[in-house]
Amino acid sequence: MRLLSIELYKIWHNRTSRILILSYFLLIFSIAILSTINVEIGPIKFNLAEQGIFNFPYIWHFNTFMIALLKIFFAVIIVAMIGNEYSYKTLKQNLIDGLSKEEFLKSKLYAILAFVFISTLLVFIISLILGGIYSDYNEFQIIFSDLEYLLAYTVKLFGFFTFCLFLSILIKRSAFALGFLALWQVFEGIAYGLMRWKLSDIIPELSAEQVIVFFPLNAMGNLIKEPFSRLSAIQNIADQIGEGFTKDYEISAFNLMIVLIWSALFIWASYGLLKRRDL
Repeated sequence: MRLLSIELYKIWHNRTSRILILSYFLLIFSIAILSTINVEIGPIKFNLAEQGIFNFPYIWHFNTFMIALLKIFFAVIIVAMIGNEYSYKTLKQNLIDGLSKEEFLKSKLYAILAFVFISTLLVFIISLILGGIYSDYNEFQIIFSDLEYLLAYTVKLFGFFTFCLFLSILIKRSAFALGFLALWQVFEGIAYGLMRWKLSDIIPELSAEQVIVFFPLNAMGNLIKEPFSRLSAIQNIADQIGEGFTKDYEISAFNLMIVLIWSALFIWASYGLLKRRDL
């Protein structure tokens, strides 16, 4: 608790971090606004809530996917707090005051875990409330089915934030770390395109799809697949135009394991960098 309280004190007394945290949580609550949105496309008029986006158990899939898109807010906080430690020499001062490098890293991880836990809890509560108001299905068994999406949400956030932590320690500068994060996303996209073009010629037994699932950001993205094509309205339109499709929306234990392994590697690499560097 001591390490966590130290880290939370630093975050809360940074004005930018405080604004980002409050904005993040306000945006989580703002998902309720979707229930009031009416869409008009020519003669077609419908209310989003009436399309079943808040039905149990679909709401667990929809809310975790949508709210996970906001993770960049806390990613900025993580990158900034590490960058500030180097810029303002507080890391060196903490070490002088008796905080070990291991404790320094633990304090950051505890803050990440606390944030992930609070975020997951909020998603759970908001989904229960919205589902209780708008869902057509209120049987206990239906309400609490598909809760594995919350597990995937938790793992996805933790994996992404540990990646940000590693980049922050590796690069030290906040802007460059965020830039590298964006660059890595582009790299994975280019790597996938190149593999689709050439990999089967080099190794016929392998496809680009089989390899790209092991890349960190792609693995995190695969944890919760897009939920929109699950809506009956979308599937009916696809069937009418002859473009019917089937898709696996289940949470894969294999994908969960890949992200957890990456998380462990990022933590291990972060500690290795701290241990080797003369701070």
